[in-house]
Amino acid sequence: MGPIRALLALATLSAVALPLASCEAAGRVKVAPRAPSAEERTRYPWLTASARVRSLEETFVPPEGYTRVPLEAGSFGAWLRGLPLRPEGTPVLDFQGRPVLAASDARLAAVAELDVGAANLQQCADSILRLHAEWRWASGHPERIAYRFTSGHLASWPRYAAGERARVSGSKVTWVPGSAAADSSRAAFRNYLDLLFTYAGTLSIQAEGARPTREQLRPGDFFVLGGSPGHTVLVLDVATNAKGERVALVGQGFTPAQDFHILKGKDGPWFPLEGEDLATPFWAPFPMSSLRRLPSP
Repeated sequence: MGPIRALLALATLSAVALPLASCEAAGRVKVAPRAPSAEERTRYPWLTASARVRSLEETFVPPEGYTRVPLEAGSFGAWLRGLPLRPEGTPVLDFQGRPVLAASDARLAAVAELDVGAANLQQCADSILRLHAEWRWASGHPERIAYRFTSGHLASWPRYAAGERARVSGSKVTWVPGSAAADSSRAAFRNYLDLLFTYAGTLSIQAEGARPTREQLRPGDFFVLGGSPGHTVLVLDVATNAKGERVALVGQGFTPAQDFHILKGKDGPWFPLEGEDLATPFWAPFPMSSLRRLPSP
């Protein structure tokens, strides 16, 4: 067998005998789950070695004629593209482990491999704050982890790690030094996040976020309708075609606290961005004026 025929035979064998992924519904690829790599466990530090994951980018291909928008290396949007997902067929569970959304639900595209915690705290806005804070942690910027309570007071991870604790009385918040021993561990970080989730919400991230225009929209931005109740969804990825038309992958947490999940509309997981609003399956349409962005890095 000549060298060219040998290469062709090897390519054929690889394609037939080692199918790692297969095309499924439009916009999605069936990917075999695997153990997270060492790099993934560094980028997404909550992952355990026993997890079985697939990345968002390898699971969801853009619609025909669309390509993913370029992103700056190290950006929040680029980090979200690699977000680890649970295996196909996973339902959405609440914080007590009870199913709230069946794996077969027509509105569900995938479930993120992200812990929820044992309390009813990590809901919609909290999930966005969690992911943004985790990105800052993994990117080597823990000193930038700081977000506002609904009262407007800043909740800073460096202050919490130094042993300060928030004393909350009505709408007044006072940070008290020396309330606890200094601790910058992952366990302490998770406790800080639970504190943040307790006093932050859709109203706080709506007020805190910058207001990008429709043209400036990028992965990592979010749509929010603040209130009690309110709701918010996160733009996980964006693709565009030759006409400049764009579509987005969108994810959410919800009430009660539950697994963060990727949404699916009537035409699949990629939602059009050309209208006056973003229509998702679980809430009223989000007008383009509700678009927000958290600071970077």
